Amino acid sequence: MSMAQSTISSGISSGASTSNPSASQVGSTTLPVEYLLHLADNALVLGQRNAEWSGHGPILEEDIALSNNSLDLVGQARLLYQEAAAQMGNGATEDTLAFFRDVPDFKNYTLLELPHHAPLAGTSASERDFATTLVRNFLYSALMVLVWDKLQHAPHAQLAAIAAKSLKEVRYHLRHSRDWLLRMGDGTEESHGRAQAAVNHLMPYTQEFWSSTEYESQAASITGLDMASLQNDWSQIVDQALSEATLKRPAAGGFVPTGKNSIHSEHLGFMLAEMQSLPRAHPNATW
Repeated sequence: MSMAQSTISSGISSGASTSNPSASQVGSTTLPVEYLLHLADNALVLGQRNAEWSGHGPILEEDIALSNNSLDLVGQARLLYQEAAAQMGNGATEDTLAFFRDVPDFKNYTLLELPHHAPLAGTSASERDFATTLVRNFLYSALMVLVWDKLQHAPHAQLAAIAAKSLKEVRYHLRHSRDWLLRMGDGTEESHGRAQAAVNHLMPYTQEFWSSTEYESQAASITGLDMASLQNDWSQIVDQALSEATLKRPAAGGFVPTGKNSIHSEHLGFMLAEMQSLPRAHPNATW
């Protein structure tokens, strides 16, 4: 479904015309468009990944839960893309930003583009691993609870409103994924092993949360959000949950991913090819 065709009923303005470059301004503050795209790309990419469980959930309740999680994330992406498009002008829309940019244009965390299984060659296929999905959702949601909580007080009306709406959603995402982390970690021998393997695989990718980019530094001067300042609080959330789940946190170190610098793993291209194929095949279609 075209992102531009559905209606947002959140009470947040969907943004001004794309010909109005002042739509992302409050007084004299203008957020870097790259920062808005970073936040939007994170939500869209993880939303697409979680949507891959639709019709494939291990039980009906989780099929519905992950589908709803995906809808929340895509809704967040829509609002952020609308705001970015309003600032960019030149015919940019939420659809062009989601469906007509290529891999080097995306600024999402590498963690979010990984497939739902342990490391394999980029062209390999495997069964979806529920533990991998839920551990990733937990690690990311634990971050975004802190990010949206901070940004809801930003001196930028649209971003603050988006953050306040998103915070309500991500609190549920965190509770849902944390509950499953505990059930898997403190469950059977197999579920514990799968959860620990997922933690070992995914935790190193979270180092990217704390590496800085120029657009994040520029945005911090407006929003007051320094990502590095959230690391201790994030670690407390993660460590407490891992302890309750009888899981071990792997040692930090190794390569720091560079997705938010637009240098991605081999997996993003495969995901975008599937996500963008219909809009690119029928670019003027509406339904």
